[in-house]
Amino acid sequence: MRRCKSLMIFPTLASLALLSACGQNAESDADSRLANVELPGGMTVKEQIEARQAHLKEIGKAFKTISDQLKTDSPDLPQIQAAAALVPKEAQGMADWFPEGTGPESGVKTDALPVIWEDTSDFNAKVVAMQDAAAQLNTVAQGGDVAAIAAAFQATGGKCKDCHDKYRKDD
Repeated sequence: MRRCKSLMIFPTLASLALLSACGQNAESDADSRLANVELPGGMTVKEQIEARQAHLKEIGKAFKTISDQLKTDSPDLPQIQAAAALVPKEAQGMADWFPEGTGPESGVKTDALPVIWEDTSDFNAKVVAMQDAAAQLNTVAQGGDVAAIAAAFQATGGKCKDCHDKYRKDD
């Protein structure tokens, strides 16, 4: 009798495992369907998220270049100037990088938090403030005054942080 009870339990566990796996596949299928939805601009959700991540990574690389140079005894101004010019260029259209449906609900990996779409006016104001600071950083960098560049760089970084603190998942 004991053996029969064991045999009865195992098929039940196997069925639960199978149902669970089916549910995961159904969820994955739903996620992949959302990722492939075409947005009004012509890109899919996945392509839009990947494009914004690419722009943000380029901004991050430019910031690293500027930061690294400002930490040296003899900063390379042409490197700083090139990186500073890249930041406002890469930040163009930033508010448009976050259309409805490109958040975590899409199933595509993103650090963007849902609050972006819940508080769009504040989010867009923070984007504009960052873009303005980036343009100012570029202007100051082209002037070549390292102390002024450092101050503008710090101000621009602060604008990035304002947005990251509220709208980006912690690293």
